Amino acid sequence: MCGIAGAIWWDESDRLERSTLARMMHVIRHRGPNGQGEFYQSIDAQHPVGIALGHRRLAIIDLVGGVQPIGNEDGYVQVLLNGEIYNYRALRTTLQSRGHILRTQSDSEVVAHLYEDFGIDCLSYLNGMFALAIWDSRKQQLILARDRLGKKPLWHRRDGNRLTFASELKGLLQVPGAPRDIDPFALDEYLTLQYVPARRSILSGYHKLAPGHYLRVSQGDIHIQRYWSVPVPVSHDTRQASSAAQELRALVPDAVQLRMQSDVPLGAFLSGGVDSSLIVALMQEASQERIKTFSIGFSEPNFDERPFARLVAEQLGTDHHEFVVGPDVVRDLAEIVAHYDEPFGDSSAVPTWHLARATRQHVTVALTGDGGDELFGGYDRYRAARWMSWLDRLPTMGKGLLATWLPTIARLTPHGERLHNRVTRLMQSTDMNPEQRYLEWVGIWRCRERTTLYTDRFASELRDAQGGRAVLEAWTRGRTEDAVATAAYTDLCTYLPDDLLTKVDIASMAHGLECRQPLLDFRVVEAAMQLPSRWKTSAWRGKRILRQLFEERLPKAIWNRPKKGFGIPVHDWFRGPLREMSHDLLVAPGARIESYVNQSAVESLWRDHQSHHRNGGYQLWSLLVLEHWLRHWESEPAPARESS
Repeated sequence: MCGIAGAIWWDESDRLERSTLARMMHVIRHRGPNGQGEFYQSIDAQHPVGIALGHRRLAIIDLVGGVQPIGNEDGYVQVLLNGEIYNYRALRTTLQSRGHILRTQSDSEVVAHLYEDFGIDCLSYLNGMFALAIWDSRKQQLILARDRLGKKPLWHRRDGNRLTFASELKGLLQVPGAPRDIDPFALDEYLTLQYVPARRSILSGYHKLAPGHYLRVSQGDIHIQRYWSVPVPVSHDTRQASSAAQELRALVPDAVQLRMQSDVPLGAFLSGGVDSSLIVALMQEASQERIKTFSIGFSEPNFDERPFARLVAEQLGTDHHEFVVGPDVVRDLAEIVAHYDEPFGDSSAVPTWHLARATRQHVTVALTGDGGDELFGGYDRYRAARWMSWLDRLPTMGKGLLATWLPTIARLTPHGERLHNRVTRLMQSTDMNPEQRYLEWVGIWRCRERTTLYTDRFASELRDAQGGRAVLEAWTRGRTEDAVATAAYTDLCTYLPDDLLTKVDIASMAHGLECRQPLLDFRVVEAAMQLPSRWKTSAWRGKRILRQLFEERLPKAIWNRPKKGFGIPVHDWFRGPLREMSHDLLVAPGARIESYVNQSAVESLWRDHQSHHRNGGYQLWSLLVLEHWLRHWESEPAPARESS
């Protein structure tokens, strides 16, 4: 696990200076605290293209020999790898049988030799999480690539006759003269979704390479190509689905064991939910030692999952560690915002940050349960999609009666106000098409709310652009008659890589911790996408197929427990310990967000939330993060001009 940075240029007047490469590596040193390496070549009579490759290393595999950049036998191929190739041992054996001589035991060297034999098709052989750069001096071309699901980030920018790249945006900003103009369309996406989806960036002219894509630079031409796609849901026959289910019974344990390869201490995040608990159970089965597990909780009972995590740890016999966070953890918000580079409004970034920091005190690698909800129907909104597909078949009059009476009935149930709010939001979307409805559900600010939120000047810059376009486009690509399957496909293409995996990557790498996601092994993903959604989720419960395949591994209480989110108790905290701070930053004069949002709308939201007229905690949080980001942004000095 590492950080990478570099550039390619085809005009020496646009070369990247060594000093700039050093700065690019320095600002991502948290991703690789164990060392650095570089490869640098200017344009001259023998070299028509200039290349700079920089690497910061977090040593996980082959602690001594895995220094990068690393090449093939004669060095014409040079590789930078951020991530892990889990099947590298099998690939290594294959390469040796083909006559290759490998000098190290590292997974990164395998990529160099694999490219030598198969060119860009080498990506299809890799099972792992990675962002990589391959320099081919014979063809004078640079390849950048990102893993299939987007576990590892990769940014790039073209500037004249040069392309720069880095693991984080802050690396690209070390190039002197790099522009820093905010992209209004990206900001609109953030205020819609709480994140900026790839390929966009919060800054104009900067791009995130999308998951499952590679970028090739050759003779000044830049070409981006998809090499893998999330499987589009199709109609399934029972025989095909049964075969896929049996595959999963073997694939999930195998994916876990592959990710337990490490030359440094290893453990797991354990929330007490189905996904992380299953990963820990399979880890403990595969290990002769007690697996170290780590949980984080809150003093607020509705948000605290520690009792469930403790139950799993006690049954499995893990070496369990717990941490508790309270409102005081928000004191680190400015530091967290700075690390994320873009505004990132998922409140679970805060506990993830603190869990990663605490976990790193004990281990260097941690396995997680990420991906289980998307693959196996864990979210409540998937069940809502199923209900709405039934309601869509009703005549207009029937929908109207339900929209009138269901919220009232919900208020009288034991869940009271919470269920009433959910049912109300559900029934307000009965007249929408499925993709617009889903965008309303996953969005933080709905379309009609943003029209009154934005200042006239900011709204005019958007020119009728629709926030959440990435979600709508993904829905269109994955559209089927099964709304649940389409929703899951949409999340795998948007919410998973751009929110959840970004959150985990930045929070973990900020503390030199590597996180691995067995359920996002591409083989598991491809098998899971062959299952009909009714095998995954009913109208009331998700993860049905996981229970069928692995029920004996976990206590019944874990399978039967209601799902809880991992976010902080924002609604309560904004009415309590965060009240004064949020007022001073968002409502008082001088707020930086005034350039984009109407202060009257913000003040009204803050006041309504305090009076319990509405729960606006998530919206207030998105604004609080944006305010911190804007303050950090204006305080960051630009680098000095390069010297020849």
